[in-house]
Amino acid sequence: MEAAVDTVDTDFDPNFTAQVLLELAGAPSVEELLNTLVTRAAERPNVICLQIWLLDKADRSLHLAAGCGQPPHGFDNSSIRIPLGTGILGQIAATPEQIVLRDLDQDWKRLGNADWLKQQGICGFSGAPIAFKGEVLGLTAVYLSDYPPNESRPWAQIFANEIGAAIANARAFEEIRRLRAQLEQQNAYLQEEVVEARAFGELIGQSAALRQIVSQIDLVAPTEASVLILGETGTGKELVAREIHRRSQRKDKPLVRVNCASIPKELFESEFFGHIKGAFTGAIKDRAGRFETAQGGTIFLDEIGEVTLEMQSKLLRVLQEKRYERVGDDRTRVADARIIAASNRDLKKEVAAGRFREDLFYRLNVFPIHVMPFRERLDDVPLLAKHFVELSTKELKAAKPRLTKAAVDKLQNYDWPGNVRELRNVIERAVILARGKALEFDLPFATQTAPPSPISRPAFAEDNGHEPAILTEAELQRRERDNLVAALEKANWKIKGPDGASELLGVKPTTLLSRMKKWGLERPAPI
Repeated sequence: MEAAVDTVDTDFDPNFTAQVLLELAGAPSVEELLNTLVTRAAERPNVICLQIWLLDKADRSLHLAAGCGQPPHGFDNSSIRIPLGTGILGQIAATPEQIVLRDLDQDWKRLGNADWLKQQGICGFSGAPIAFKGEVLGLTAVYLSDYPPNESRPWAQIFANEIGAAIANARAFEEIRRLRAQLEQQNAYLQEEVVEARAFGELIGQSAALRQIVSQIDLVAPTEASVLILGETGTGKELVAREIHRRSQRKDKPLVRVNCASIPKELFESEFFGHIKGAFTGAIKDRAGRFETAQGGTIFLDEIGEVTLEMQSKLLRVLQEKRYERVGDDRTRVADARIIAASNRDLKKEVAAGRFREDLFYRLNVFPIHVMPFRERLDDVPLLAKHFVELSTKELKAAKPRLTKAAVDKLQNYDWPGNVRELRNVIERAVILARGKALEFDLPFATQTAPPSPISRPAFAEDNGHEPAILTEAELQRRERDNLVAALEKANWKIKGPDGASELLGVKPTTLLSRMKKWGLERPAPI
């Protein structure tokens, strides 16, 4: 009987095998590789069922990755797991050694599923470990309608080894694509941060409020402590976060900003932690989340008060355990990112109202930094104004205008409800309108909402240390005219331009001309 078996003509074709291996070598992903393999295997008339099992390193078990034909009962579910060393398939991966069986062999019953084997007309089985550089990746299991010929045995193992190399190659391609996508994301985030940096003019200023913030940054930046930055919208919380990152040990890794206020509630988890293909409608491919993009660096959660309570509990887990999973994935990943959060809300009141988790608040509030509104650091106006004028001139490709003392005084007398962002917008608009001349700002004076400071008494000549004299309307008019004449004479009757009378008075040239006409003032004729 054995002699008859050895002479059975099978459909084994080395040329076909070599052709399939060439196709597998160029597969850009494991999924495409396995699809190609099972598709080509289905073309062979003697192959009743082919299964590819891959080894999961985490739990040391085999899972069904691909297959064709009618699988054995119980092996048609991709979620089934076979522990390493269990059954004939587990033994192939654990040994790792090739196992070839025929229905005449004593060990044939080890395959089990006797009814299925008989029903499908299976006479042979060939199982070979898939390995690459000594590491077992999985195995191939082929159920045949005829006996595996002796000459096919070495080819089956060679085939499995080549599959191992192709899988390793495809995984390398996938990792390269993942890293490339991560770098593209990081680049996009960094470009976004550059735009934000320009909106706040770096850490420019000399006010006591700014010096205090810089001192706090210097203290906390070298540590790994979480930081909570609080302040009104537009005060520069993003800039403070970036400075903390820039002065930290993570400065060579990415700083990733997440604007929590702009993310739809149903997408919070995917945005933070990423998702796998098919996790939900629209998830057409795997996507890394912001925490993965910020790996090794810093993640800045802007407007953290907008995050839902459900998402807050998951952020708390990341803070405490440094672990997370992508949406739809059961693989746990390590989060190595320093968290800096910011809010324009009073989070203590949010906690009291039940809208923010108290435990998350205390985890974030390890080192709070309060950023003062711009109206409380008006001493920084001259330096910031000069910086924004230079920046706007360069970015807008406009002629460089002159920033006069009168213009700076006007900026310092404004309340700035829009904070630093409003200052920049005002200056950009003025730079465009100035066309290289003196800057003029159309802003109301003295709009501060704080209690007014005591008004100092004017030192009129008539005062003599007693109550100030009350001036009549005519006297006020005379003083206005005298002041106008004094400015004109100091400017040598130059109306506009550098050191012109209109610049000294802080008014438009047209306004000055109108007042001169009112008083009948004309430049004296040369003697």
